[in-house]
Amino acid sequence: MENEFIDFYSGSEIMVMKLKKDLETIEVYGVVQNDFNSGNLAGFVGGTPSSVRLKIRACDLDRAKPILEQFINQEHLSQ
Repeated sequence: MENEFIDFYSGSEIMVMKLKKDLETIEVYGVVQNDFNSGNLAGFVGGTPSSVRLKIRACDLDRAKPILEQFINQEHLSQ
């Protein structure tokens, strides 16, 4: 299933949106899944504010991994 979306990264909404933007520079497009906001909109609580997930297509995984590694390394250096 090359076009199937898979979980790629989980974190705060700010971090997920930054990584999503970084991936778009190499034409890898993801989908943000925010269970907390979705639950609130539906009238029940689901997930936590820090459990936002970024999903990408399985076929993009190999191209996306170096961007994720760079992203994680930058975050560790800034802490």
